[in-house]
Amino acid sequence: MTDGLVELVRQALLAGLVVAAPVLVAGFIVGTLTGLVQAATGVHEQIVGLVPRLAVMAVVLISSLPWMVERLTELFRATASGP
Repeated sequence: MTDGLVELVRQALLAGLVVAAPVLVAGFIVGTLTGLVQAATGVHEQIVGLVPRLAVMAVVLISSLPWMVERLTELFRATASGP
């Protein structure tokens, strides 16, 4: 019983990490690039780094949402069907 619960939690955490990864990686890449541009130009306004990051993360989230829902649905179906 406990082993099944531990495996379920492990699968849920792994699925959450996989589903969130594209949005987080896109935010990290854009944040790094805007940080480099800000350092090179001397512009240190927080909004300049925040707006592009949020925009890219929103686009990636919207474009990958069907894939994310499919992955989470697969996890739910596997969980609901039992062993």
